[in-house]
This record gives sequence, C-alpha cells and structure tokens, in this order.
Amino acid sequence: MDLDTLLLHYFGSDDPETLDEATLATGKERLAIDFGVEQEPGRRFALWTLMETFGIAPPPAEAFDEPRLRRAAEDYLSAAWRMERD
Repeated sequence: MDLDTLLLHYFGSDDPETLDEATLATGKERLAIDFGVEQEPGRRFALWTLMETFGIAPPPAEAFDEPRLRRAAEDYLSAAWRMERD
C-alpha cells in the first residue's frame, strides 16, 4: 500500500500538516474503523502502521492475533523508538 494513497483516501491530502482538526479527526475515525474490519493481514498491518503514525494504534498484542504480525508490529515500534533516540 502506498502511503500517499492512504493519506489521500483517509484525509483528503498527502500532507497531514495542512489538515484542520475536524478533517484530521474524521480521517482518524475512518482509519480506525477500516482497521477494525480489515481481514487481509498485509492491509491490516499497513493500516496499523498509519494509525501508529497518528498516535492512535492499539498495542501490537491487542491489534494482532497472528504471532507473525504481532512480532512485526513490535519490531516496527522498536525501530521507530531507536530512530527517535538517534
């Protein structure tokens, strides 16, 4: 999944910094709903990473039943944390 396409789909812009609060809130709500109903593992993971970017993702243990995806989400968070520290 392409990040710009996801941003345009949920927020109507590929630049989140240009969004007003109402548009941002609506996009986050739509994103969370789609994550909750998505069945395809790859799409679900992509939506979760976008949710994480906006600070609304559930913890990996709650988001993913499948151990492989849960571990990938944990690895993603670890890598993001390391990047923030550097």
